[in-house]
Amino acid sequence: MTWYRWDQKDLILHLRVQPKASRDTFIGPYGENEYKIAITAPPVDGKANRHLLKLLAKAFGLPASRVELIGGKSSRSKTVRLKSPSRLPIEFED
Repeated sequence: MTWYRWDQKDLILHLRVQPKASRDTFIGPYGENEYKIAITAPPVDGKANRHLLKLLAKAFGLPASRVELIGGKSSRSKTVRLKSPSRLPIEFED
């Protein structure tokens, strides 16, 4: 398994999120199955999840409505669906 897969036109990401970081940053592959992202938001009352989705929407050039948390609501390991992304951030390109 890898940290991403395509589901028709949607991109599914398996992420490892580090909340309360000093800055938002795409760190890189975390093991074989996840991609690590550091975010500044604390893991309180869904703030980290909302911040992560906004960060991904901006990075992929999508409206927030096309980024969905589909797994890991209360875990550092999260699964996110990006609906028909039009571009990949440079950090995600091979």
